[in-house]
Amino acid sequence: MKFSIGGSLKLAFRPWVEGLENIPAEGPAILASNHLSFSDSFFLPAVLDRKVTFIAKAEYFTSPGVKGKLTAAFFKGVGQLPVDRSGARGAGEAAIKSGIDVIERGELFGIYPEGTRSPDGRLYRGKPGGLARVALATGAPVIPVAMIDTEKIQPPGKVVPKLMRPGIRIGKPLDFSRYHGMDGDRFILRSVTDEVMYEIMKLSGQEYVDIYATAAKRQIADAEKAAKAEKAEHKADHKADKGEKSGDKADGPA
Repeated sequence: MKFSIGGSLKLAFRPWVEGLENIPAEGPAILASNHLSFSDSFFLPAVLDRKVTFIAKAEYFTSPGVKGKLTAAFFKGVGQLPVDRSGARGAGEAAIKSGIDVIERGELFGIYPEGTRSPDGRLYRGKPGGLARVALATGAPVIPVAMIDTEKIQPPGKVVPKLMRPGIRIGKPLDFSRYHGMDGDRFILRSVTDEVMYEIMKLSGQEYVDIYATAAKRQIADAEKAAKAEKAEHKADHKADKGEKSGDKADGPA
């Protein structure tokens, strides 16, 4: 199924790719990518000969009905791995364990250090958890990846994708073997994550924002909420003013 989906995507969207030679023909590696669109996890595997395993929330695999079964089959077909988000530390620990398992099998593990999609196309601070801990626990090389223009194909809220050519740039592998086994040191985790994000920034050309994307999304949501409240208040004031003027006319001389 992976090849049929990948072939269909390549035929329809004709993604361009640079740096394919940086993907090892065999052996484990971590592909660390920026995250612009829901489709990122589909376009990257489509241009590679090897399977890439990404993490997906378990709900995608357990939804009931025909639609749920089709969704589960699709995600499995493109190499998505279900992770149960329940438990004391949620998806974080489950994702790390799953990533280590993939690497120990000698496969490619895909991860988005930002933790969520960019809300505005900019590159946000990487979370010093999954990526760095998997890299330091396994010694696997980290390959930075930049997705280009995928957010323009299917922006949030749009159902029908736009037919256009996205791009993928794959950087040279980063070796963090000097920190092997130091996955409990938060300063090392931060340093590794920042180094990877810097390489992704160079590949993507994105503006870098030194806050987490989740915080940026909250700020955007709060701003939108405040703007709606201000608009509603302005509308109410305008309505009240019209009511007062109508009352003044009614009280005036005949």
